[in-house]
Amino acid sequence: MRKGRLDQPAAELAQRYSESVSLDCRLYRHDIAGSIAHAAALARAGVITTDERQQIENGLRAIEKEIESGKFEWNASLEDVHMNIEAALTKRTGAVGGKLHSARSRNDQIALDLRLYVKAEIAEVAGRLRPLQIVLLDLAVRYVDVVMPGYTHLQRAQPIAFSHYLLGQMEAFGRDANRLRDCFTRTDVLPLGSGALAGSTIVLDRERIASDLGFSSVSQNSVDAVGDRDFVCEFLFCLAVIGLHLSRLSEDLIIWSTTEFGFLEFSDSFSTHSSLMPQKKNPDMAELTRGKTGRLYGN
Repeated sequence: MRKGRLDQPAAELAQRYSESVSLDCRLYRHDIAGSIAHAAALARAGVITTDERQQIENGLRAIEKEIESGKFEWNASLEDVHMNIEAALTKRTGAVGGKLHSARSRNDQIALDLRLYVKAEIAEVAGRLRPLQIVLLDLAVRYVDVVMPGYTHLQRAQPIAFSHYLLGQMEAFGRDANRLRDCFTRTDVLPLGSGALAGSTIVLDRERIASDLGFSSVSQNSVDAVGDRDFVCEFLFCLAVIGLHLSRLSEDLIIWSTTEFGFLEFSDSFSTHSSLMPQKKNPDMAELTRGKTGRLYGN
């Protein structure tokens, strides 16, 4: 896959050092979706024929099925998910597959894949937050008459309604949902068409591509579009704050489930027992939630 002015093959050490397919292979669905939309745009621009576009789409969908069935063999020497899929497509369709990369660079290709991936992940996380908020609200209604101690420094401070505590947790997750929506808005921008950094002499209908891929707008500056990873940082921050709120809730529930407090009891279905002390009932699920939060902070 090394072309242009390079005559010598890449050293094995250089290949191992630069490969990313072991990580970015998870982007395959988004890479294929972007390539199908790009092929359609090339056909509309007259760069490829309608028949060639169909061959490319059929080949890409067949590759997608291979990946999902576990039959696709990823090749680290091809560096990344883009080159692996492109090589497989060219093997299937011949010279037709080689036309797919017209008017496209791996720079705007990976920028597109990441935005599609993050958009899907935001929707997934937001979809999980909503049921949690509903459960907290339902519990607040059910226990509206329950009064409990409010603590500062783990010392009893003021009486509060248990429902007030639960609604406080719901407020925090509500802010998380709002942050995700804001992040989605900034992620929902099509970078394809930016090329390596200065676009392409082949003019494509970017608005139509954006519509095909479900983006609400297109990027305005090609230099910024291929280098922008702000949305990734924002999403990671959103996840870290969600983890913080889950950890705080878990810590309270763990303490309140102890014999010393005795405010609540975890279901057997979400507890474990000791291999030595049969009287114990351990709140492992809450402890794991609290413990895994460190990965969100440190990764």
